[in-house]
Amino acid sequence: MNKRSTYILGALLSALLVSGCADKGEKTANTADVTTAGPIAPDAELPEGHPPLAQRQDQMIAPVDPGAGTGASGLTWDAPESWAAETPANTMRRAQFRVPGPGGDGECVVFYFGPGQGGDAMGNAVRWANQFTQPDGSASTERMKTEQVTVGAIEVLRVEVSGTYQSGGPMMGQAGQSLPGYMLLGAVAEGADANWFFKFTGPRDTVEANRSSFDEMLGSLRAGA
Repeated sequence: MNKRSTYILGALLSALLVSGCADKGEKTANTADVTTAGPIAPDAELPEGHPPLAQRQDQMIAPVDPGAGTGASGLTWDAPESWAAETPANTMRRAQFRVPGPGGDGECVVFYFGPGQGGDAMGNAVRWANQFTQPDGSASTERMKTEQVTVGAIEVLRVEVSGTYQSGGPMMGQAGQSLPGYMLLGAVAEGADANWFFKFTGPRDTVEANRSSFDEMLGSLRAGA
């Protein structure tokens, strides 16, 4: 074999070696992306700025610092006396209540995802609406009601929608359920460093019976101290 043949063979072997390493590296990167990004379908529907959701509650990708959203950067409110306060299931929940009513218990959760996190108000309102389906197959976003209000100096987007609620699922560490006759009253309140999310869901009769209590809670919103 002459020098020119030896050179060409060496170049070909080098190219194959580099190509193989590149392919291996690309596969590794893709695997890492899937592992850290959470479930593809739910995250694809999240508003920009909303942290990704993990497969289970004990696999939260970015637990919120308990010290964030407190003091002057936080929000406070007066909870209805008839609502039973519960220990929040994870650090993204800053408050959690069991709400009794004529249709069975509902739940109200207050979410805070950290400074600059959570996404915009309307994007989250649309996401909440899309968690409901309608008997006639129409889009729940067409049934959704929103209203922009100001509580003191706090801007709040109120949200209302009803239908069959698609509750739980793998990303919440629960078996998914379709719950007909459900309703959501929600609100996105503008905090000092991020939006806060008030999500009240339950059987329609229960939510309607507690509408005034939810309104009074929102009306008590104020900056933390």
